[in-house]
Amino acid sequence: MAEHVKPYSEAEGKKGQISKMFNNIAPYYDFLNRLLSLRMDVSWRRKAIDKLKAGNPKMILDVATGTADVAIEMTKRLSPDKIIGVDISTQMLEVGQQKIEKKSLDSIIELQEGDSENLPFEDNTFDAITVAFGVRNYENLEKGMREMNRVLKPGGQLMVLEFSQPTMFPFKQIYLFYFKNILPLVGKLTSKDPKAYQYLYESVQAFPNGKDFVKVMDNTGYKFNECVPLTLGICSIYTGKK
Repeated sequence: MAEHVKPYSEAEGKKGQISKMFNNIAPYYDFLNRLLSLRMDVSWRRKAIDKLKAGNPKMILDVATGTADVAIEMTKRLSPDKIIGVDISTQMLEVGQQKIEKKSLDSIIELQEGDSENLPFEDNTFDAITVAFGVRNYENLEKGMREMNRVLKPGGQLMVLEFSQPTMFPFKQIYLFYFKNILPLVGKLTSKDPKAYQYLYESVQAFPNGKDFVKVMDNTGYKFNECVPLTLGICSIYTGKK
């Protein structure tokens, strides 16, 4: 399981290591996302957000919000009244806050430091919850999933966008070579954190993607759960309701 994979070798718990890693790479995060995904991450986020349109959510929680890419895009595509973004990395939140203020979205988007497994909100608060490339980093995946379910309103929708593993030959082999060898090298040279993009590869390999993650959703209180692979399975959109 992905919760057993950590960025660094020291005995510190996964949450502390994840916070440290993202604090280290925060200044380079957006640039590397665009570079290493060939800008496909932009279209992936848009397709994932569009899954929420039918529910017309007005109060949205964006967990593991990072630099607030998803939160900002949701203001354009969903017209919500309020988005709260939480993340354990203060440096990522600082970058996100600068982007929000530059776009004059601070009346709609509020960012705060927070733990996905101990959310500081009352039960049944949000119409929708989003997590983009974040559940893989949970220390306890099922605990985090149940905690999001707790603060989601009955009938509210969860949308998870996460890396997955292609299965089609020879795309799978080419992709895995790139993901294991080229991506960590570029990340090391650019972000100055040699472990961060090695961890990305290792955590994706350990994550229960596809049908396995749908089973996790089934077991943590979500209904009508679906998985939609994108770009031959490089990543997947998971949706479910409370």
